[in-house]
Amino acid sequence: MTTNSRVAADPAPYFDAHLFVCCNRRPEGHARGSCAAKGAEGLRDYMKARAKELGLHNIRVNSAGCLDRCELGPCLVIYPEGIWYKIETKSDIDAILEQHVRDGGRASDLMLPA
Repeated sequence: MTTNSRVAADPAPYFDAHLFVCCNRRPEGHARGSCAAKGAEGLRDYMKARAKELGLHNIRVNSAGCLDRCELGPCLVIYPEGIWYKIETKSDIDAILEQHVRDGGRASDLMLPA
């Protein structure tokens, strides 16, 4: 079974895209680190505000608990595509919102490997 399968009887999706920003916080000095300690919460807040400024409707920016890619973070994943990005700056957020969400492409220089 593929997890992206939809059947004719399914209702239309409520959102076109979900952007999950890892905001997990581990104790200071934890070997894996944490996205929150690397500024993910502020980046999430900026992403929410910037999406509104860009007029991006029918998307949802959500906080996520640990997405298990701590060493690569802060990170986010966009569904339904399942594309992962590393986000470190507001310009990274702008690139993802504009290139991926608005224009339907990819911000390939920010994408995380599989």
